[in-house]
Amino acid sequence: MTNSELEKAVKEFGQRCSHISRIYSIGTSVKGVPLWVIEISDKPGEEEPEPAFKFVGNVHGDEPVGRELLILLANWICDNYMRDPLVKLIVENVHLHILPSMNPDGFSLRRRGNANGIDLNRDFPDQFFPWNDYEDARQPETKAIMSWLREIHFTASASLHGGALVANYPWDGTQDKRRNYYACPDDGTFRFLASVYSQSHYNMSLSKEFKGGITNGASWYPIYGGMQDWNYIYGGCFELTLEISDNKWPNAKELPTIWEYNKISMLNLVASLVKTGVHGRVFSSDRGRPLPGSITIKGINYTVKAGMAFADYHRILVPVERYEVMAAVPGYKSKATSIWLGEEAMTVDFILDPGVTSEGTLLQSICGCNCGHKSRHLLVDYFWGIHFEVYLVLIVVLAFLCFLLRRRIKFNLLKHRQSPKRSVMV
Repeated sequence: MTNSELEKAVKEFGQRCSHISRIYSIGTSVKGVPLWVIEISDKPGEEEPEPAFKFVGNVHGDEPVGRELLILLANWICDNYMRDPLVKLIVENVHLHILPSMNPDGFSLRRRGNANGIDLNRDFPDQFFPWNDYEDARQPETKAIMSWLREIHFTASASLHGGALVANYPWDGTQDKRRNYYACPDDGTFRFLASVYSQSHYNMSLSKEFKGGITNGASWYPIYGGMQDWNYIYGGCFELTLEISDNKWPNAKELPTIWEYNKISMLNLVASLVKTGVHGRVFSSDRGRPLPGSITIKGINYTVKAGMAFADYHRILVPVERYEVMAAVPGYKSKATSIWLGEEAMTVDFILDPGVTSEGTLLQSICGCNCGHKSRHLLVDYFWGIHFEVYLVLIVVLAFLCFLLRRRIKFNLLKHRQSPKRSVMV
């Protein structure tokens, strides 16, 4: 498809499948071509306590297979929503965002870089070298991706490339620029995700060059300024780089075969966000409101942020292992729990208590309001002035009310939870 044909296909999809999709643009290329995105969900455009996944195609202009496969994927989901259980699971439990072409200018010029001759997969901020840390110097396509991640809290993603057959995972570079295996904190999780794709593929896992059809990026060849590492470090998003075709620019007649080889892999990768891992929400015990806190796993130096609106978190982890999960919010007492994560996803909700200072006063919630601050202190002084027995009765009554409130919160959470495989309340 030409760029105009691709735009037409995206808009036609939006009209045909408007009940489960919306079309939007995250920006334009150097030459002003819109970077169209297809969002697929049972509630497109609405924020929900669900994980979000993105596919990005055509990062390199001379690798067009990804843009074709992503249009095929969108149409497959639309056609099979009410017939295929896996598709139904994705539509109803994930917000899937599809950017068929990140580099439409490079595609029209049949070259790797964009219209300015810049390799977009070397244009992101790098953890080791600062040569591309100046935002004004970055390409418009790069800026569009970075702004996109500021607007949407993506759990995971994948970019589609051509020229090999392998699922690539972080780190993509090394500190000394040497070619060797350089593991990120979530090395095990990334190997699991890469294997989900490779093992579902027709022949990727049979590779003689890459064991199991997966590879650490730096072990293959180091790159710097890559989109994959930036997603994980700065975007809080677990991204894979998928090489899906040995031939960068295959004949169009090969497309149906390439699609069939990759279809189940693409679906399984998206579905893994809800079929595995630890998911949940964080609440305050004093008000029952969502707390957009941080989730950490003991032994893994990486923090997952809960969403701002619903305080929902989605932590991808290797199944069939034991983990200690901890939730932390400034102004609240952190809580941790040990879990055994089986083959299926697990729900772990946290209810955090406000912290208490050495003087015995409650720390102010980050979600609270500053208004009435002086009034609260006057109220405390007033109560201390009352006869001790009266004060003691008030303390008992308040404790009982807090107990009832906590029971009500737990009851409501269990009542409204969307049929989790296993649930834990902490």
